[in-house]
Amino acid sequence: MSSKKKAVEELRFGEAIEQLEGILSQVEAEEVDIDELADQLKVAAGLLELCRGKIRRAEVEVTQIVQALEEAEAEAEQEEGS
Repeated sequence: MSSKKKAVEELRFGEAIEQLEGILSQVEAEEVDIDELADQLKVAAGLLELCRGKIRRAEVEVTQIVQALEEAEAEAEQEEGS
């Protein structure tokens, strides 16, 4: 695994978004040399993939927490009704 890929995988969500915004700003301002553009876009694609994965994992965790709370609430209601 390359050191760049490993470094990207270790980023927190906010850090990845910050880097994406920086790349976007540079591209929009035409500050990126054409020779570096492809490399910057590859980095941006990796950052997007990382962010999407973190969002998917967070969605799963939130869903699991909500389900657990709903189950606990249903059990409490059943116990009260007994």
